[in-house]
Amino acid sequence: MILVAIDIGGTFTDLIGFDDAAGTFVQAKSLSTPSHLAQGVIDCMRKSGLAASTIDELIHGSTTAINTLIERTGAKTGLIVTAGTRDVYIIGRGNRPEAYNLFFHRHRPLVARHLTREVSERLLSSGAVHVPLDRDSVAEACRALASEGVEAVAVCFLHSYANPEHERIAGEMIRASMPAVYLSLSHDILREYREFERVSTTVVNAYIGPKVGGYVNSLQSNLDAIGFRGALSIMRSNGGVMTPEVATQRPAAMMESGPVGGIIASARVGRALGFPNVISFDMGGTTAKASLVRDGEPTMAPGYYVGGYASGHPVMLPMIDVVEVGAGGGSIAWIDDVGALKVGPQSAGADPGPICYRSGGSEPTITDANVVLGRIDPDNFLGGEMQLDAAAASRGIEEKIGRPLHMDTVQAAQAIVEIAIAKMSLAVREVSVAKGYDPRDFALVASGGAGPLHVNAIARELHIPKVIVPLFPSHFSALGMLLADERHDFIRTHYCDLATLDFTTLVQIAHGMAVEASTALRHSSCAEQQIHLDLRYVGQEFTLQVPVSLQQLKSADRKAIRTAFDSLYEQRYAYHSSDEPVEMVNIRLVIVGKRPKQVFPKLFGGKSANASQQRKVYFSDPYKPVTSPLYQRVALATGSRIDGPALIQEHGTTTVLFENDICDVATSGELIITVGDA
Repeated sequence: MILVAIDIGGTFTDLIGFDDAAGTFVQAKSLSTPSHLAQGVIDCMRKSGLAASTIDELIHGSTTAINTLIERTGAKTGLIVTAGTRDVYIIGRGNRPEAYNLFFHRHRPLVARHLTREVSERLLSSGAVHVPLDRDSVAEACRALASEGVEAVAVCFLHSYANPEHERIAGEMIRASMPAVYLSLSHDILREYREFERVSTTVVNAYIGPKVGGYVNSLQSNLDAIGFRGALSIMRSNGGVMTPEVATQRPAAMMESGPVGGIIASARVGRALGFPNVISFDMGGTTAKASLVRDGEPTMAPGYYVGGYASGHPVMLPMIDVVEVGAGGGSIAWIDDVGALKVGPQSAGADPGPICYRSGGSEPTITDANVVLGRIDPDNFLGGEMQLDAAAASRGIEEKIGRPLHMDTVQAAQAIVEIAIAKMSLAVREVSVAKGYDPRDFALVASGGAGPLHVNAIARELHIPKVIVPLFPSHFSALGMLLADERHDFIRTHYCDLATLDFTTLVQIAHGMAVEASTALRHSSCAEQQIHLDLRYVGQEFTLQVPVSLQQLKSADRKAIRTAFDSLYEQRYAYHSSDEPVEMVNIRLVIVGKRPKQVFPKLFGGKSANASQQRKVYFSDPYKPVTSPLYQRVALATGSRIDGPALIQEHGTTTVLFENDICDVATSGELIITVGDA
């Protein structure tokens, strides 16, 4: 069996394949093609030398969904809501997250007010019908939106999470009168209370649906054209994979489909090396991402705000908890109106790219700064596939940064890197310190083309003692996709006191979700299910997800569920109140379709621990270059030790060791670095 994973990033498209029979890997990397993303996938496959007809399964992660939303290039979308709730989506929440920001603004709705239509209907929170659905008002809304030329329609009726019948009827009428539009019904996307978040998630799904669905269909047809006959799977934000059909219906589940692969791989590598608690750090061409893995499992979040909590769009679908900052290799260094040096979030991306790429880029980037500092070899970038223009990078930094700030070129390059390190350190702090975890208790796993270049500086900043640079770091997200199972998350709001909870009804709800999940599963023969109850003390706003078993629900074991809640509350907040009443808000069901587990071969290194050459490098002092040894990772013997300062070069990235850093090559090939000043 041949498995292939392809991850499209902002600058590069990465491919990694594994031949189960031969026990061999193949890897390829090509520049992303923003105007036609599928072309980058095809380019990578051709560069890898794999024949499309021999691939049994292709797993794909893409930034198409999140880029469509951030760049606001989605479809013209209409919204149909219950009469009296037209402005719920526009108003949003009444809080002001940035109280002292005079220029603060709320989210900019994706649907204009004149494209939001009300229909006569009303359900109670119990699901009972208060006002029957007026079909004439639905028909009128359809006519009005059709006359405006909308390409997508979102429907979100009040309390439809409890009873979706009105939405189903409206959906049938919309499909009949506007068959060409993309349709999202809130009960198909999110069966959870909180009206603003539910409307926002449904609107986002509709807004990005035509473009993402078109991309998935285009990818499938392009693959068919070159002879691919295997199964195509799409990576989703919760760390699982889904079929193209599910991805087309629920594109909002693809928001972070690329980065989560690296987090899955970080968890597996950490466990294998005896580090169950790790922080995954992925620095690519456009952004840097951080995520926390505890006890071998990635941290999950019930949703997140695309564009930031203050003014972003809530998408309340379960996903691996990721913090992302605009600091990638292609992030642009610039000077603001008051003369301060900034880095990102603007990125040169793949087109035109950094100055040194010789592709027309004119703005200095983090990659250009690393070339100037000698940390990237311009003659051996991507194994020699790309020849970088070091002189042009130096001129660009001098003209755009150094001269205006009265700094020499090396000083300016060092300043660019240090600002980027500060930004990325904040991302690592946000997934650890801000959540109550001490980063010193975790190992930092570095991936992405630029991750190993900067990870030891970040570890120093946060006093993290251990860093792991895994195998295939520049293809790590793609590697993680090979390890991902199929996964589907379902949620139902069922509000009730735990003391009076009807467990028979709860079991019926769980069974209904399991039946719905089975229709979407490709690997249904070996599926596993996990159940969580969202519980809280009466009077609280937010909940804790408490794991329970189906047997506990069937036996109505209130005592065990309450004990589990108290224990989790104690762990999270260092106290609990045994006498306080507890209520349930939601039931969650996760169905995991287990894909066949691949046993990867042990990849031993070479037989040498000697430097291949030496190069002048600026590490931390822009006035004192160091003649640094340069090692080729492919030639390193397992068990060997390298003392910093040094560079370890491989296809796609370079690991920078500072003074007093000690790097040990594990028997399985990973670099385990003891950070000198941590």
